[in-house]
Order: sequence, then C-alpha cells, then structure tokens
Amino acid sequence: MATLQQSVDDLAARLGHPLLVEDRLHRVVAHSEQTGAMDDVRRDSILRRRAAPEARRWLAAAGIHEATGPLRVPGAAHLGLLPRVCVPVRHDGGLLGFLWFIDAEPPMTETQLAEAAAAAPGLGLTLLHESLAAGLPADRELEAVAGLMLGEHEAGRRLVEAGAFPRAQPVTALVARPRVPVTAPAGEEVRAALEQGALTLRRRLTGHHPLHLVRHDHVVLLIAAGPLESGPPVALAIAEELHAAMPVTVTVGVGRPRPGLDGAAASYAEARHAAEVAARVPGAGRTAEWTRLGVYRMLTHLPDHELHPGLEPLLDDDQHLPLLETLEAYLDLAGSAVATSRALRLHRTSLYYRLQRVEELAGTDLKDGGERLALHLSLKLARLSGRYRPRAPRPGS
Repeated sequence: MATLQQSVDDLAARLGHPLLVEDRLHRVVAHSEQTGAMDDVRRDSILRRRAAPEARRWLAAAGIHEATGPLRVPGAAHLGLLPRVCVPVRHDGGLLGFLWFIDAEPPMTETQLAEAAAAAPGLGLTLLHESLAAGLPADRELEAVAGLMLGEHEAGRRLVEAGAFPRAQPVTALVARPRVPVTAPAGEEVRAALEQGALTLRRRLTGHHPLHLVRHDHVVLLIAAGPLESGPPVALAIAEELHAAMPVTVTVGVGRPRPGLDGAAASYAEARHAAEVAARVPGAGRTAEWTRLGVYRMLTHLPDHELHPGLEPLLDDDQHLPLLETLEAYLDLAGSAVATSRALRLHRTSLYYRLQRVEELAGTDLKDGGERLALHLSLKLARLSGRYRPRAPRPGS
C-alpha cells in the first residue's frame, strides 16, 4: 500500500493541481509540491500545520463538514483565501479529513473533480490507517509488522516500545484470503478491499490492540487476546467479525496464541495454512483453526509433489475423478464398504468395481495398510495443491 505522501504526490501530478490534505480537525497531514497559485491560508497552513481559526470558520460555513462530494468554496479576500475545491474524505459515513485544491489559474474541470472524488476513498483508507496507528506513523507500523512476519525480534520491540502492542499480552494471528483466487487484473482492487476490511475491523477492536498487513493475496490481523487459554474463543469471535467487515468473500485461518510478539510469525504461519485449508477443502467451513485441522496440520511441511506414484495418472485425467472421490470416501471411513456405500449412495457391487479399478490403474493393493496410508495422505496433499478438486464434500474431508 502506498504511503499517504506517495498517494498525495501521485494525485497532484495527475490532476496538475497542488494538493493539501487535512484531517477532520483541519490539521495538515500531507501536501504536495506547491506550484501555481498560492494564498496566505495555504502558506500559513503548511507552516503552522493548521489553518487559522477565522479561515476554519469561513470554510465550515461553506458546508464542507456536510458535503459528500467535491464542493467549490468561494474565496475571501479579507482572509487571503483564493477559491478552493474541497473533497471530503469519508469512511463508513464518518468524516476523516479533506482534500484541498486551489480553484484558480485555471479552475478545475469537471473531469478533474471526478478524478479527485474517485481518489478520495483510497486516500481515506490511508488516513484511517494513520489515525489508527498507535505510537508509530502508519508506514513505520507496516514496516514493523512486515518484519514481525519474517521473525525479526527487533520489529516486535519497536512496536511494544511505541505503545502499538502491550508488552505482557499474548498475540494471535488471523489470516483472511479471498475465496476467489487473486488474478493480476483484479489484484489492486482485491488488496484495497482487504485493506478496507482490516481497517474497518481495527476501529472496532481497539481493546485488542490490532495490527494488520496486506499481502498480495491475503491480509494478516494480529490481536492481543488476553490469557493464552482464552485465545481461541476470542479469536473465533473476531474471525466472525472479520468476515462481516470484508467487502469480498474470504476464508479465515486462526493460528495458535503465542506469549508475545516474538511468536507472531509462528502464529501467522499457522493461520495462513489454516486459511488455505478452509479455501481448498470442501466441508472445512469458512473459518479454520490450526488446532482443529487434523491431518491437514500434519501435512504442512510435506512437499505436495511427493504423491503416491500410482495416483499421478488418475489426477491428470478428469474422467477418473469419480474413482478418486470413491477412494477418498472409502479411506476417510476407515475402509468400511458398508459406510462408504451408504455415504455415496452407491451399490456395493459398484463400489467394489470402482475400488478394483483404482487398484488396477494405480498399481496398488488396498489390503495393504501402508498403501492405504500413502494413498490417503496423497489425496489430502493433492487437495491442498489444487490438483484434486472433488465435486462435493465427503465425510471426514
């Protein structure tokens, strides 16, 4: 995500009009390079970091606090104020600040006004992050959280010393990833949606000292959740809020709580894997806890290409999908032909035929416990890698 200053400089360059950004209390938080017309109010605002009281009263009387879109504000010669365009910056209906353009030499066109209005929501997210970042500027907070995810202990120390996270509380990581895979054309849009959802939730979770970081295909949220033993129930409740806050449909993974920020990277790795399982395994639900992943937790560090060699030809040919589904159901149900026939609504004779075909095509023997284990684990690994996509949830999957 671009910093506020980068976003301001980019928008000013595209519009050809210098830009000044204030928060809702009229404190200057960023401004672009000044070119063209300049007045006393702009100069004093930049030097003193806030507009003078008489100028603020004039602007308020023009209706800037009630505006929902670009508003032209008349000049006031007695205040040293040139005509302006004000673009209010809002999030969830709440006012976060203002974009200010001097509307002279030449005035802004309707096209430029529309482009400024379109940029306001993105700048709003950046302003919101600045307002939520505790003790550190938003870009420094993001840098520290990124360091945490890489296991850098110094990053945790910076966050604690800045007051962004309590020293003596455990940390739990949650990861949200879109249900639909992120593709290049929609990447920026999806990342903006993840950013919006994370910031919206952070406003509601101030008591949990939330921190977040948006990656290319997921967002990680770190929370302080009290005693270690209370972590999972609290984290699951927050996971539900995370679903509700996201503008896109996501799956959420929940890592185990760790005693302090030094353990954030480990909790993050678990949460990311759990979110992946929730996305790829039918029946896993939209939220998955690392501690409840069962066999999928054990498969985390296994290479997904080390599958039973006999499964390769079946995985590579869609016509064999019914055989794979039958095999998985049979193995999930501990090799019970009766339970498998019932679960698949398949006649016992048809079931035996399919299992025999699996043995023939895969060169295996389902009476061999080692072979059954290798096949079972291979099917689960193939699910996680995306090579095996059953058409419907199966018992125990």
